[in-house]
Amino acid sequence: MSGNIRLLSDTLARAKSEDRAALVAYLPAGFPTVDGGIEAIKAVFDGGADVVEVGLPHSDPVLDGPVIQTADDIALRGGVRIADVMRTVREAHRATGKPVLVMTYWNPIDRYGIERFTAELAEAGGAGCILPDLPVQESAVWREHAEKHGLATVFVVAPSSRDERLAEITAAGSGFVYAASLMGVTGTRESVGAQAQDLVGRTRATTELPVCVGLGVSDAEQAAEVAGFADGVIVGSAFVKRLLDADDHAAGIAAVRALAGELAEGVRKR
Repeated sequence: MSGNIRLLSDTLARAKSEDRAALVAYLPAGFPTVDGGIEAIKAVFDGGADVVEVGLPHSDPVLDGPVIQTADDIALRGGVRIADVMRTVREAHRATGKPVLVMTYWNPIDRYGIERFTAELAEAGGAGCILPDLPVQESAVWREHAEKHGLATVFVVAPSSRDERLAEITAAGSGFVYAASLMGVTGTRESVGAQAQDLVGRTRATTELPVCVGLGVSDAEQAAEVAGFADGVIVGSAFVKRLLDADDHAAGIAAVRALAGELAEGVRKR
């Protein structure tokens, strides 16, 4: 069974052909429950997201800010397992036909087994993985298995990355490049900042891969700003916050669907 890296690439290419940025949403698996998380992802797709990243909840995240950490804690206390992450990917992709990735730290994959993880993710219809803490120089075995199973390997670049380091990272990656708009952890920001535009320009000088920007985008205005210079706009904490702040589950689902719609309009106003 082959994964869906081609679907991911085609989706990003179609957005570019429409003269817009792609909207990439993030939601953790198992939050607020496994079934509730699947419903939320479907709602985000219904609202206009092009791609969804499914977070694999982790007890000690290094990139995720307090909002996503809160959701991860709820999911972990609810007993979420890797099997639930795979089920989330499978059901979200099957229901929508759209590309679904997993965003995870390396330790859970290392413990689970690289071949087992990549084979199961491909079987579930996954498009690939975003691996924020896997050093490129230590990624050869992962990339070998991911390529064998038709999965993208998305690495994260940051404003602190030197040009030669950017070239090394982008040469090893596939699918797209995740550009962290600023130094720090995930969370909504008042401004995305000029650092992101500079980073996208430097990254594009090293690769033909699409460059998608994350960390800080929370509304349509910011989405439009980022869409003016990036191939994709990644939004995570704003979706999670809508679910956390909702009075009940139905209200949360409606809220994330509505936010996806607003952001989808934003990325079309580049």
